[in-house]
This record gives sequence, C-alpha cells and structure tokens, in this order.
Amino acid sequence: MKKSYQRDIILKIVMDSCDHPTADTIYTRVQKIIPNISLGTVYRNLNALADNGYIKRIGVPNNQDRFDKTISNHHHIRCVLCNSVKDIFFDISKEFCDKIELETDYKILSHDLVFEGICPNCFKKEGEK
Repeated sequence: MKKSYQRDIILKIVMDSCDHPTADTIYTRVQKIIPNISLGTVYRNLNALADNGYIKRIGVPNNQDRFDKTISNHHHIRCVLCNSVKDIFFDISKEFCDKIELETDYKILSHDLVFEGICPNCFKKEGEK
C-alpha cells in the first residue's frame, strides 16, 4: 500500500481512538488536522487500511460500520440505545465452529460477533425514568 500523509493521519486518528469511531466521526477528527480533506478520501483510506489489515472494520447491522485499532481476534458488544461499542476478548470454541461447519458445509476461516445490549450507563438512565 502506497504511503500518504492523509492515510497516515487517518490511521493515527483510528489508533488514538478508544471508541470504535464511524467514518463520519473519523472525518470530523481528521478535519481538525487537514481542513480541506473530503469525506470520500477518508472513506477510501479507511477501506484501504481495513482491506490491508492495518485496522479492523466492524459491521454493525442497520448502522454505520465502526473502525477498530485492535486487529487481533476479538468480538464486540454494542449498546442499542447510545450505539457505544466495546471490545470483548474470549475464544469461540472449536466445537462451536465445527457444528456450524457441519450444519452449513462452509469452511470457517474467521468470525466476528457483535452482541447487542444496553450498556451500564444507559441501563442506569432507563432505571431512573
């Protein structure tokens, strides 16, 4: 992958983030450093960085993809109220993957689970209502 100043800044923004930002959030943060950058440039560079394994794309059903600096095998949990995303580190058992392969005839190469729930902050706010 060809090196560029814009891509380096975008990568730095993702690497400095702990909130699994969306492309729009990254765009807003990058604009503070490169005011004239386009949203399309941010999207293209995020796609290139994810496709080349520098960052991880988190597909969120019915919502914008998120981007993660942690590329090691892990999963995520998303709050359905505030859309915050957190990392979850646990291993999926070989038996679980074997059962899926047996039922589907697919050969599993990787997996990425996104659990959905209500985060502690939102749960507390809901209880106060």
